Amino acid sequence: MEKETVRIENFSDAVFAIAITLLVLDLHAPEINTVKNGTELLAFLKSEWTTYLAFTLSFFSIFIMWVNHHKIFKQIYSRNTAIMFSNGLILFLVTAVSYPTALLARFFEGEASTIAVAIYTGIFVLINISYNLLWFIASHNKKLLRPEITDSAIKKIRNNYLYGFPTYLIAFAISFQYPAIALTISMLLLIYWAISSGKINMNQH
Repeated sequence: MEKETVRIENFSDAVFAIAITLLVLDLHAPEINTVKNGTELLAFLKSEWTTYLAFTLSFFSIFIMWVNHHKIFKQIYSRNTAIMFSNGLILFLVTAVSYPTALLARFFEGEASTIAVAIYTGIFVLINISYNLLWFIASHNKKLLRPEITDSAIKKIRNNYLYGFPTYLIAFAISFQYPAIALTISMLLLIYWAISSGKINMNQH
């Protein structure tokens, strides 16, 4: 069975690469006339810790999303209009990650931290939904998948993405009261997805 999704995968890889590159644009060096010595430079770098935190979280989030996207398309051999549009939704949301990242970097320490974190965690709720949608569409018609995939493997991949959804939703809900805890949950989800992507890989062999 010839794989029909090569163009989709190549285009998606390019979008992921651009999205992850956009994150670095929010990292700023101080103006040379505002820093007189090493102590002041260190003070500036320390004051930018939320920017570095937001950048790191979003970088690895997008990277793990790319890994999981790759794993999914190892299973999808054919495409239809629904596959293309659901994949387009993922790419749309991935490219939008840089904006909530900037909000998180600038407002996490202030009074607007709850809204900044809510927007940040909220976009990952939507991304999780888009991944679930893509796999639902692909697995609903087994003819779209690689011929040798088992029903058990299909179910394991489905459950993997479904299990992440309530945790994303919890992080979003509590961000309005406890933004630091919500962000901690987001960090733990990165670990979860890193581990679960490895499990998907093992299930494929």
